Amino acid sequence: MGTTLVTGVGLVGTSFAQCALKRNEKLVFYDFMPRTEYLHRKLGTADVEVVQKDIRDLPALTEAMQRYRPETVVHTAGLIGGRVEESLYSGLQINVMGTINVLEAARLTGVKRFVLISTFGAYDRRRAGDQPTHEDMPRGPGAGYGNSKATKELMAEAYQRLYGFELLTLRLANAYGLGHFWGGSGGGEKVQMLLEAGIRGEVARIPQAQTMTFEYVYAKDMGRAVDLATTVAMPEKTTFNIGVGQLTTFDELVAAAERQFPKLEVEVIPGSPPAVSASSPLDISRAKEYLGWEPQYSMDAAFEDYVKDLRAVME
Repeated sequence: MGTTLVTGVGLVGTSFAQCALKRNEKLVFYDFMPRTEYLHRKLGTADVEVVQKDIRDLPALTEAMQRYRPETVVHTAGLIGGRVEESLYSGLQINVMGTINVLEAARLTGVKRFVLISTFGAYDRRRAGDQPTHEDMPRGPGAGYGNSKATKELMAEAYQRLYGFELLTLRLANAYGLGHFWGGSGGGEKVQMLLEAGIRGEVARIPQAQTMTFEYVYAKDMGRAVDLATTVAMPEKTTFNIGVGQLTTFDELVAAAERQFPKLEVEVIPGSPPAVSASSPLDISRAKEYLGWEPQYSMDAAFEDYVKDLRAVME
């Protein structure tokens, strides 16, 4: 049994934790505003430690790592999507400087492996073609969120090159599952809105900005990928796309929700059109080869499982 420190009490960190706890990993969550109710919903009565501090606080990060001595850090904390540009300076402080602080604390305390959670939003879609997106595609799309994620990756790579710890980076498709979405995942929140409306028998009202074509990955598949990244023997390749290898239009997403709830009504609230739609799916062959990972849930199977989780907390 080892110890892993997870930054962020969100969908990614808790989905990883559900897997890690099965192998008796000791878990420490580090979050400036940990949602204990959400943590209990996802992990039940599991014995985990929670440190309520900010990733912008390097002394606090270092103290936490000195106290718990994690062999592994899984860095998930940060803002997502448009939340970064609500205040770009603050958004970059959290995403970029916060990541540098986590890296520095890990270096100071001798962490062996650092798993960085990134996103398919780090790719520069302006230079993408219609072929599947592989891990060597250019990074930096120009927007605050994607650029901050690309910068986080570059900073982690610089630290790893100089200090020699193990670094694995996962670029996730839009993850969906039982979440709280404070960090700004509009795509994940949209999926939850559709299914919650179906359970309640209400109209699902979706902002027009969220009607893009996207690639989605279920949280339980994604959590398993993160767990493999923390446990696999250090592979030759270290950056991995984690998705399903296919795009889903908004109409297809709604149709999947309607297969769970045939009477579901959906209203699109007029507003800004989607800023970005994915033009090509992720190439996930590297994750299959080096992590031994591939998605196990189809969208229909994921929605069926997701609805059970939602009913457990709503009813």
